[in-house]
Amino acid sequence: MKVKRIVTNIATQDVARAKRFYQDVLGLDLLMDHGWIQTYGSQTEMSVQISVASEGGSGTPVPDLSIEVDDVDTAFDRMKSAGFPIEYGPIDEPWGVRRFYVRDPFGKLINVLAHA
Repeated sequence: MKVKRIVTNIATQDVARAKRFYQDVLGLDLLMDHGWIQTYGSQTEMSVQISVASEGGSGTPVPDLSIEVDDVDTAFDRMKSAGFPIEYGPIDEPWGVRRFYVRDPFGKLINVLAHA
């Protein structure tokens, strides 16, 4: 048996609020919409990963979700322009990533990163 996919589920009574953050700003595709659940993602193949942590690194809290992008600074500018609260960074971390933390519309702490 092999794990094919891991999906993060965020509980909310207003699934439509996800569109602005995950689709409009981050550019993810709406892959599924049943009204009560929407799934955003990418048609490109992604690796399956799950992280377990006691902290988020550099003394930060453990983020709820990590999203790797190709350009952290553009993602940061788009998040800031859209008014989403930035909680950390952007910063170049000693383990070789550039990242920032932002809150999504549901209060989840999102780690947006790119490898150096």
